[in-house]
Amino acid sequence: MTSPTPSSSATGSQAWLFFRQWLKNPLAIAALAPSGAQLAGRMTAELPHGTKRVIELGAGTGVFTRAMLDSGIAAEQLLVVELNEELHGHLRAQFPTAHVVCGNACDLSSIVRDENFAGAGEVDAVVSGLGLLSMSRDLQRSIMRSAFEVLGPGGSFIQFTYSPMPPLSRDLLDELGLSVRRGGFAWRNLPPATVFVFSRR
Repeated sequence: MTSPTPSSSATGSQAWLFFRQWLKNPLAIAALAPSGAQLAGRMTAELPHGTKRVIELGAGTGVFTRAMLDSGIAAEQLLVVELNEELHGHLRAQFPTAHVVCGNACDLSSIVRDENFAGAGEVDAVVSGLGLLSMSRDLQRSIMRSAFEVLGPGGSFIQFTYSPMPPLSRDLLDELGLSVRRGGFAWRNLPPATVFVFSRR
């Protein structure tokens, strides 16, 4: 299933919506502007081969959402979780056939259950636009545990960051039993961003 390419006016309105949310709560919104097409392409390129069921965290204005639909992920197999109420409303209007939920990434297991989205281990990937780098270690731990509770054995947690270093410390990775590898680099993004892929050891 594909979605139409947004017009320049639509892109501009999405950027303004995103920036307005940042002005309201800069600590909760990780960037000044939505991610660009190059970064969206780098993120979707890291989806495991044969991916069918995906959860997106912190979808913002839906740049990654649209890229995943364009790459062939079926809308009914996509669960989008956004904590910001205004952005959630925007996403529901833009992607009416996807599962779009206003919720907290720490509650992923209950969200998946309440939405009847997937059984245990049936999620292939989690794509994250959350600002993990700016979060406390406790919050990082809670989000990653929640994500890997619903991911299948070979599932991937795909995250971008504006730092060349992974957003999780080596100690936390060891504690959670996770490994990380560097994915693509979106140099045209503003600011440039690096993709990291987390998986179980």
